[in-house]
Amino acid sequence: MDFGGGDEIRFEIEGCAGVVTLNRPKALNAVTHTMVRALAEALKAWHDDDRVRLVVIRGEGRAFSAGGDILQVYEAGKAGKLPVEFFADEYRLNALIARFSKPYVALVDGIVMGGGFGVSFHGSHRVLTENAVFAMPEVGIGFFPDVGGSHILPRLADSFGMYLGLTGNRIRYGDALACGLATHTIKAAEQAEFFNALIKTGEPDQVLARFHIRAAAETDAATLASIHRHFSAGSLDDILASLKQAAASDEFAAKTLKTILSRSPTSLKVAWRQIRAGAQLSMDDCMRMEFRILNRMLAGRDFYEGIRAAIVDKGSTPVWQPASLEAVSEEAVEAYFVPLGTRELIL
Repeated sequence: MDFGGGDEIRFEIEGCAGVVTLNRPKALNAVTHTMVRALAEALKAWHDDDRVRLVVIRGEGRAFSAGGDILQVYEAGKAGKLPVEFFADEYRLNALIARFSKPYVALVDGIVMGGGFGVSFHGSHRVLTENAVFAMPEVGIGFFPDVGGSHILPRLADSFGMYLGLTGNRIRYGDALACGLATHTIKAAEQAEFFNALIKTGEPDQVLARFHIRAAAETDAATLASIHRHFSAGSLDDILASLKQAAASDEFAAKTLKTILSRSPTSLKVAWRQIRAGAQLSMDDCMRMEFRILNRMLAGRDFYEGIRAAIVDKGSTPVWQPASLEAVSEEAVEAYFVPLGTRELIL
């Protein structure tokens, strides 16, 4: 079954399930424009296909998906060909998954970040194994938590989403379950049995009642309380002030503050505002907001500098411009959110 994805993404009907397999294991299943378009076509077809009672998406190899193929984005942008259409189609796909009326089961075993988050966590069932590692690391590459991050992150428990968005820190399956990012956790060794039961019955809730194990949070209660106390503050300045005040006697606060201050100052200010705004917006409106931000980020500098440091010249230190939070004006931040007129995202 081919929806135009070539070898990068497989589509099969097994039992009563439409099965999607991200198939770029050497690239950690990084999501390409071809994969985005193909998955959208598959979902549109399967929505009206009576043979398909649910959709299951998984990754080939040791990762679910490490994100979007940002090296392709970098090369296109540096060549003056801003890849706006890739992101437009990706954001449309994210919104399509969020409104998909049949059960959509993401089976996450391994790394899931960025674009991988976008094709998995907007579905009805987010099932993680103990091998899962999640992050939204965009502020560390001069970008912002997109692909629907503005819709999901502010809805996580106890300000945990703001913490994830501003730090880019990684978490595992217990924390993902505790904050509401994952709906279920299962044992990696039982994946095949779980999958076979899914495609046979077409009843994910019934199957998960058998396989779900309640994974304990990896982050202790005291640290979770600290995250909520610091990251529920009413502004980015207040969050930083709270962390600074605690840093002298609190190792977690000191480490977290250092992490945030290493990120792109522009990205931090934009991310804080988008996450706060997203709490009051529908998924569709979040995607429209993110598309506005995206257009300005692609036309800017920090995104390409961040990718250069992380991917092109691996391990080097990015040089952000502006270099400090104080140098990023409110007017500059506001410009990222201004409507695009005739170039607005159409969903």
